[in-house]
Amino acid sequence: MEDPSIIRLTFFIGAFLLFAVWEWRKPRKQLTQKKWIRWVNNLGLIFSNSAMIAVVMPILAFQAAQIADARSLGFFNVVDLPFWITVLISVLLLDMAIYIQHLVFHRVPLLWRLHRVHHADQDIDLTTGSRFHPIEIILSVWIKIGVVMLLGAPALAVVIFEVVLNVSAMFNHSNARMPLTLDKYLRKVIVTPDMHRVHHSIVIRETHSNFGFFLSIWDRLFKTYISQPTGGHDGCVIGVPQFREGREQILDKMLTQPFRN
Repeated sequence: MEDPSIIRLTFFIGAFLLFAVWEWRKPRKQLTQKKWIRWVNNLGLIFSNSAMIAVVMPILAFQAAQIADARSLGFFNVVDLPFWITVLISVLLLDMAIYIQHLVFHRVPLLWRLHRVHHADQDIDLTTGSRFHPIEIILSVWIKIGVVMLLGAPALAVVIFEVVLNVSAMFNHSNARMPLTLDKYLRKVIVTPDMHRVHHSIVIRETHSNFGFFLSIWDRLFKTYISQPTGGHDGCVIGVPQFREGREQILDKMLTQPFRN
C-alpha cells in the first residue's frame, strides 16, 4: 500500500462536514462560548500540529508498520495467523492502547498538564476532538509507533485504525443530539457523544472516567465507566477549573496552559 494520506484526508473532510451539519441542525447542548472564536483557534491548533508533525517526525505509524513487516519485527510478524484475523486483532489492540495512553495522561501529573489543554475547551464539539497540545501530539505519535512495531501490526490495520480513530473522535465530541434509545444501545459497543461528554465534565470524578475513543468496552472492562453526568447533560459544566476565562480559548493561551497553574 502506498502513502494513505489521501485516504485519511478524504475521511476527515467527509466526517467533518457530516458532523458539522448534524450538530448545527440538531445541537445537544447550548453553547456557552462564541463558536467562531473557538473554531478559529481550535482549527488553528489542529492545522499547526499537522504541519509540525510533517516537519519534525521522521516516520509515522504507517511507515513503522512497513518497517516492522520488512524486518519481521513484532508479534504478528513471527506468529502465523490469517491476515484478516491479524488486521482485526491489531485494530482492537491499538484501540486498547489508546485507551491506556489516555488513562495514563490523566493519572500522571506532568502528562495531565499537557492533556488538560484538550479539556480546557469550555464547550465541546467536533473541533474539540483534535484539540491537543503540540507536545502531547508528538508523544502520542511516538507511542503509536512503538505499539505498532511491538505488535507488528499490518499497514492496512494501521490505516483502518487511524481512519476509525479520527472519525470516532469527531463523532463522540460532536454536539449532536442522538435519540436516547439509539444512544443506549450504541454505547454498549462504541463511545457516543453523550457518553464522552461525561469525560469533559468539570466534576473531577467524571473528568477521570470514560477514557475510550472508539470502543466503549475498555471502560466497562477496566471499571472506568460512568453512565451520565451528575447534573444531567443540560447542567453539565464543561472544562477544567483552572482555565475558565474566555481568553483561555485563544491559541497563544492554549499553548502556554501546561506551563501555568
